[in-house]
Order: sequence, then C-alpha cells, then structure tokens
Amino acid sequence: ELLERVKKGGGENAVLRHTQRNKKLFVRDRLGLLLDHGDFLELSPLAGLDMPYGDVPAAGCLTGIGKICGVWCVFIASDATVKGGTIYPIGVKKQLRAQEIAMENRLLSVHLVDSGGAFLPLQSELFPDKLHGGRIFYNEAIMSAMGIPQLAVVCGSCVAGGAYVPTMAEESVIVDKTGTLFLAGPPLVKAATGEEVSPEDLGGAKLHSQVSGCTDHFAASEEEAYECIRNVVCTLNREPVPEEHVEHDSPLYSSEELLGLAPLHYGCTLPVQLILSRLVDGSRFQEFKANYGTTLVTGFGHVEGHLVGIVASNGELAHDAALKGSHFVQLCGQRRIPILFLQNTAPQPAGPASISQAHSNRLKAQASMMAAVACAAVPKITVVIGGCFGSESYIMCGRSFSPNFLFLWPNARVALVDSKHFPTVPQAWDAECAGEELDLTQLKAKLEEESSAFYSSSRLWDDGIILPQDTRKV
Repeated sequence: ELLERVKKGGGENAVLRHTQRNKKLFVRDRLGLLLDHGDFLELSPLAGLDMPYGDVPAAGCLTGIGKICGVWCVFIASDATVKGGTIYPIGVKKQLRAQEIAMENRLLSVHLVDSGGAFLPLQSELFPDKLHGGRIFYNEAIMSAMGIPQLAVVCGSCVAGGAYVPTMAEESVIVDKTGTLFLAGPPLVKAATGEEVSPEDLGGAKLHSQVSGCTDHFAASEEEAYECIRNVVCTLNREPVPEEHVEHDSPLYSSEELLGLAPLHYGCTLPVQLILSRLVDGSRFQEFKANYGTTLVTGFGHVEGHLVGIVASNGELAHDAALKGSHFVQLCGQRRIPILFLQNTAPQPAGPASISQAHSNRLKAQASMMAAVACAAVPKITVVIGGCFGSESYIMCGRSFSPNFLFLWPNARVALVDSKHFPTVPQAWDAECAGEELDLTQLKAKLEEESSAFYSSSRLWDDGIILPQDTRKV
C-alpha cells in the first residue's frame, strides 16, 4: 500500500497540474521512455515518508538502477509533483547515496532535473556540511575524473545550486519551452533589479543551446530528449550487457513461500536453510563447517548463475559461530567471491551467563569477525530477513560496515536492543516506582517504533524494503 501511494507522487491533483497545465511528463513516464523496457530497481522508495518536516513521498526525487541501450546506469530523477521537486535534506541524502552506488560500481549516471532547488527554511540541514547539497557537485567532478560518465536532461526548472548538476555533467540536453536553467528565476530578478524578464529569455533552451553553451543538445520535446540521451549512451564506448538470456536453475521450492517463512517473532530462530532453499539456484548449497558453530550458517551457492558466499544468521552469534564466520569471510576475500549476508538474530535475555568466561570469549571472536567483514575487499549485499540487534548488526555487515547494498524485508527490525527483553518493573507500590514503570513503558514503545523496517527506510538507513519473494531477483 505504501509503495502504491509513493508511485502517485504528490497526489492526483499535483500530477494533473504537472501533466495537463504544465504539459510535462510524469517522472515515471519519463523513465519509461529513457530506460530499456521501462524496467528498473527503485532505491529507497519510502525515503522521507514520515519525516518531521511534513509528508514528502519519494523525497521529491526517484533514484534507481536500470539499463539504457544495454548499459547499466544509476538515475536520479526529480519528481516535480512533490512540492515542485524542491530538495529536502532527505532528498540530498538520497541523491548522495545514488552517486555512491554509481562510484562503487562504476555505473553511468543520468540526472533528470525538474526542481525548484533547495527548501530554504531548512538551509542549515541542506547547505553547510560535508554531506549536504554541495557534495553532489563534488561527486560529479570526482566521478568524471574516475572516467564514470554523467548525463543530464533539463526537463523543467533547474534553479539555484541545482543548476550545476547539468552544467557539470559531461553532456546535457535541454527541452524547448519546458526546461529552464538559471541561478535565480524571473521573480528574484525583478525583486533585485526591477527588470521583468521571461523564463525563456532568462534561461530557456534556445539561450543555453545557442548563446551560453551551458547545454549540449536542444530537444523540441521530452520524447526527443530521452531519445537523444539514449543515442549519447551509444557513443560512450561502454560495453552493453549481452542481450541473450541464460536460463538458471530455479530453486526447488517456490520463492513465494518466503512470505510464509518471514520471521515475525524473534524469541526463537527460524532454520535459515529453509530460506536458502528458496533463494539459491537448484536449492544447491555447499555448506562450510556444517557441524561447527551452528548458530551461523556459511557456504557457497549460486543466485541467478552468480557464485556467492552466504553468511546467514541461525540464532545468536556464539563464540564458535563467530570464529567460523571469520574463517569463511576471509576465504571469500581470498577467492574474490561476493558475500550475501542474511541477518536474523534471536537475541537471548541478559542473565548470569552474560558475565561468564564464555561471554568474554565470544566478545573476542565477534571482534575478529567484525574485522574480517570490514576488510574483505569483495562486493557485499546484506538482507535483514528478521530481527537484528546490537553488535550483530555490525558483525553481519550492517549499514555501518558499508555493504554495497542493504535491503530489508517488511518484517525486519533493527535496533541496539530488543525491547522485548527489557527487565520488568515490579508492581508499583509508590509514586517513584510508578514513574520508573512509565519511563520504561515509554522507552519500550519508542524502541518498538524506531526498530521497524519502515522507520529505517524512510530515513534512508537502507536501500529499500523488498518483498521476501522478490529477494532472488533483487
């Protein structure tokens, strides 16, 4: 339901105004013309959904991964039906994450710009710091130096700082009568100088194509602009992905059954082999150290023909399990095999054992695995399939450890501690005890809210919530 809501952008009225009054294409229709078969993996679609500065579905921009003429690319596309494409802090974070993905994977990046620029009341959260708006332009320069091409289409307003996105791109297209590019629009010109000037005269397609040279290609329509970008991609001298589709063995068990296996209760663990048998090709999994450290499952399998090392939680990460994990992750690093992490911890309540020698040994073993994961120079993809709490989020390659991608199932919970294992307060017998009980109840409620997959994804702590049955495809 949330994804369907996000697909409507700023709502029915905003879309009508955008497409009928302003004669522009809706952002998802633009992507349909630009990308092969209109097919793409959208990144963090729920970003900004419940942020404190108002409901900002899709954060005013769409980011994702798709193919243009067979070449993989990352796209960043403004959605002007959401507050005029105005850039909010979460929108900046979303764009920076897309650029990070482009740099890590050396992917062509394409910007579709239709934005009113930064939301000025939140300038302190948008402008001054290292990872604020200016970092987008810094990244463009660095990516260009790395030989990663960047293209842009000015298909609407392109105002203020955002004007540097197309001007720093290697090639840019502007749409006649639709695209405008300037540091300050006609109202600010009039306020500053008293001069009245039209958007076209100040920064329209003809001016920037014929006079300023800010843009490289003139397009009479949006359709022509996206066809132009597709033609430009063909001149980048980048190898397209082969078109022939190679059939791989499907799992022996239907991926649809993952819906019924998604863990909802974290007091006990789900045998993770049930999940793997519905993810890997032919349900074939070559397990490593199968009888040792069984609260972590490690081994090799293929996903859509790609060999991967799999590190999957099968309960609390015990001492021997962490040692096994360290060994296996190092093997994957030596063999240059990507690693897939599946997180689902069944946390144990604190008790006398927590101060035992076993606990101390486990701490050292977990630190060793943490170091192995951090230093393994291979691609890593993490999927949180259940609950993940405390240090095990780090050890199993959570966001802090920079996996190439991190996805959550809708039932996922990520937090420092599991609120269900909080100590209980004895029956209140005076005002002081009653106050402590209330504080604890409020803290548990806060943790419960903040650990949900939707809270996480709206703040871009991951790359999106995916349905369990889509895991293999994603």
